[in-house]
Amino acid sequence: MYEEMSYRHYSPRSIKTYLSLVSVVSAHFGKSPDLISIPELKDYLFKRISLDGLSVSSINQTISAFKILFKDVLERDWDTIRIKRPRRPKLLPVVFSKEEVSLILKSIRNRKHYCLIALTYASGLRMGEVINLKPCDIDSDRMQVKVRGGKGYKDRYTLLPEQLLVKLRDYFRGYRPLTYLFEGQEPGKPYSETSARCILKKAMKKAGIKKQACFHTLRHSFATHLLEQGTNVRIIQELLGHRSLKTTTVYLHISNLTPAQIKSPLDEL
Repeated sequence: MYEEMSYRHYSPRSIKTYLSLVSVVSAHFGKSPDLISIPELKDYLFKRISLDGLSVSSINQTISAFKILFKDVLERDWDTIRIKRPRRPKLLPVVFSKEEVSLILKSIRNRKHYCLIALTYASGLRMGEVINLKPCDIDSDRMQVKVRGGKGYKDRYTLLPEQLLVKLRDYFRGYRPLTYLFEGQEPGKPYSETSARCILKKAMKKAGIKKQACFHTLRHSFATHLLEQGTNVRIIQELLGHRSLKTTTVYLHISNLTPAQIKSPLDEL
């Protein structure tokens, strides 16, 4: 199963998650996963939902993991299997206001920490994208950041603010990272996700922000603030690297747009 997912270029995180989920179900029944029947899998999921409140995401991931095992590894006919996937609740993402982002950045004194958080917000990056950036990905001539191998292994370009470029250069001269733009205590190794989350949590605490936010909230805030500034949603889709425009339009529901900001088509005639 590991080899199958590796051949198909699944991300290391997805591989780890899927193998772990199959192992959990296997341990529950006390037998090899290839001996688990579909009725047993259904019964397991039903009980986990009823008793433990298993999340929709975990249910779908478990089903996807067993689909890979049964269909691609064991070569069983998955079309005959009837497992109805639950619908995901349509939850709107949490976002920071511009004022809150400003407070967060002002509370960070360390140059590296500041640049890491500021660049994540300013460019709309995912956690894995920002910690895997290399100095050569900062294109100062075109004022862009090149994201290599983003979600779905897609490359893209996104924004690089001029004021942040000055701070990035100052940071680079002071720290001289060897391979990655942001490195931890071990030279040549990327900054850890745990440390990046810790920076944001500490900054939020200092700034007095108590929202149920996470590192990805910086990316949500980037998209929402662009939309509020009047940026076309199609452009935001490209900057975020979304495959579907439907994914990007969720920000229409949380942006703070007022009728006073919008002109009637009649005014343009």
